Amino acid sequence: MPFHRLCPIATSIAAAILTCCTANAQAGRPPAPPAPAPPPTNVAGIPVNYDEALAGNYTLPDPLVLANGKPVRDAKTWNEKRRPEIVRLFEENQYGRAPGRPAAMTFDVFDKGTPAFDGKALRRQVTVYFSGDKAGPKMDLLLYLPAGAPKPVPLLLNLSFSANSSTVSGDPGVKPGEVWNARDKKKVPASQGMSFGRIDVPRLLEAGFGFATIYYGDIDPDFIGGLPFGIRATYLKPGQTEPAPGEWGTIAAWAWGLSRAVDYLETDKGVDAKRIAILGVSRLGKTVMWAGARDTRIALVIASCSGEGGAALSRRNYGETIAHLTAPSRFPYQFCANYQKFAEHVDKFPVDANMLVALVAPRPVLLQTGDKDQWSDPKGEFLAAVAAGPVFRLLGKQGLETDQWPPAGTPILHTLGYYMHAGGHGTIPSDWDQYLQFLKMHL
Repeated sequence: MPFHRLCPIATSIAAAILTCCTANAQAGRPPAPPAPAPPPTNVAGIPVNYDEALAGNYTLPDPLVLANGKPVRDAKTWNEKRRPEIVRLFEENQYGRAPGRPAAMTFDVFDKGTPAFDGKALRRQVTVYFSGDKAGPKMDLLLYLPAGAPKPVPLLLNLSFSANSSTVSGDPGVKPGEVWNARDKKKVPASQGMSFGRIDVPRLLEAGFGFATIYYGDIDPDFIGGLPFGIRATYLKPGQTEPAPGEWGTIAAWAWGLSRAVDYLETDKGVDAKRIAILGVSRLGKTVMWAGARDTRIALVIASCSGEGGAALSRRNYGETIAHLTAPSRFPYQFCANYQKFAEHVDKFPVDANMLVALVAPRPVLLQTGDKDQWSDPKGEFLAAVAAGPVFRLLGKQGLETDQWPPAGTPILHTLGYYMHAGGHGTIPSDWDQYLQFLKMHL
């Protein structure tokens, strides 16, 4: 199965993402979402807490206090001093340092603008070669633009669990991609992999947005032992067999790939490169948070159920924890090796999710979650957003402007947004109503 170990309740989460990451059901009557499985109480031998009374007391690191203890009182100090400090702390202690744009990267636009969706769209397909070695790591980008748009359009860039194919877009003209088979550590045709449903591309086009998607596995594989097969291997120094403790894990690699997609989109005359939004679900929700934090060219972030390692507070003992993420049998490869040091000492962690959310400011960010997704701690995401609010306000934008956790179905759509559906992990079709409203408000 190419989609490796989604979470301890993999079956229900895979089903949720199947209904979720996509909006195909919106055209007709949406299927009822699957009933969430009971949350796990022990993962990798580590107990899991779901009792609010046991979530613990904690003090969050303050994003508006410099490392030298002085307060941040203006945007200049934030942008020139505090923001770079926080980025470095996340690089060194959680995601790992990533390289910049490769000097030898090239773009092969092998489909330059074919009519699609009954003439509603122009389709482009691009292979991004990360190096001068055409046999080395590369990714395919699938792009749709509204046909006849009089000027460059804003665009939603999706980081996908699925390779580009007709089953993802509903367009038979798409070059079929390949997905990873984690068991054999080989790529197989996308048709042999797990399907995660279909994006309702025409709905985005009708709203005036372009749409692009890339497959995360084109950048780096998502399984233990995948290092030799992805982009990180090409940056190992002589004598290295794995990244150094402060160097990138796969989440930083996937975020790096999003930036490479933005590099291409900046060259496409049909795209308004100042209005590019990014979307990701689950571990790819973590990824878009980090991509948006690092790459300020990204205009807006929508992170679905990013949970621990994303927008949920680490110091809050609820659901998944750093210890669960970094357990040897689970996802240590997704982060830098230094992250594991805080598994039993989260109080020593120099950052927390409130600071990650703050790094996106003053650009809009929407945290979407589900009220039954206890593993991802939807309340912890809300509390992180509340604690990030002072940075948004310092930069002249709105935070959530409330500390009262809203019930499911009640959106908060300021510059900093939060929306919790009634249901479990991932995205359900009605979430796309909120996504589109948020995109229209800000782009």
